[in-house]
Amino acid sequence: MREIRYLGDPVLRTAAEPVTEFDRELRRLIDEMFATMYLASGVGLAGPQIGVPKRLFVYEITNRKGHVVNPELIIDDPDEVVEEEGCLSVPGRETGKPLYAPTPRAAGVTVRGFDQLGRPLAITARGMLARCFQHEFDHLEGRLYVDRLPRDTARKIMLQTP
Repeated sequence: MREIRYLGDPVLRTAAEPVTEFDRELRRLIDEMFATMYLASGVGLAGPQIGVPKRLFVYEITNRKGHVVNPELIIDDPDEVVEEEGCLSVPGRETGKPLYAPTPRAAGVTVRGFDQLGRPLAITARGMLARCFQHEFDHLEGRLYVDRLPRDTARKIMLQTP
């Protein structure tokens, strides 16, 4: 298990670097990311969230499990969908659990990238999986879901964090 980084850690606000080595170390990192995500009861986890400024994320939503290395995000359906969203890196000071807020996201996306062996992959998603892909991709760009919220809502959330 890796330590999850919280709002205020500079790694969360820095764009991640591409993965260049598809080796045993990468496969071990992906395994550790899944373990960390499961122990934290999350549905997605990006490299920067565990202090690894590399472009990769893992996910498991409604029995769809996987990882994407060096992802590129394509918006297929730009219609805005607003649903509750939280983040393991933005926990409440009192509960230690993610703080949720209605967050706008695109209705449909495709993620293109590579698997842990360097093989190309493309996944088209809608619903919660599309939301997860956008959320994790934002982490790789140095953004958090609170950046997509109205300023007053983001401020209220940030005041509740450790």
